[in-house]
Amino acid sequence: MIEAAGAELKYLPPHSPDFISIENAFAKLKGLLRKAADRTVDGLWAAIGRLIDRFPPAECRNYFNAAGYDPAMIPWRSRS
Repeated sequence: MIEAAGAELKYLPPHSPDFISIENAFAKLKGLLRKAADRTVDGLWAAIGRLIDRFPPAECRNYFNAAGYDPAMIPWRSRS
């Protein structure tokens, strides 16, 4: 049925960071948090609050694009 529609089925490993767009964002966040060097829960939350602006919408869209997601399929996407 899939092949008849002109598509192919690809099996992925149980956890494939290549197809999980959030992995790149978490890698960036972890690096920024290490540089912030806060070591308390309250300090980490405060740092995240300060750092969130370092993830502009265009960059976040690029994380999804790099993972192969079709932007038209993301219902909450920005229309800009």
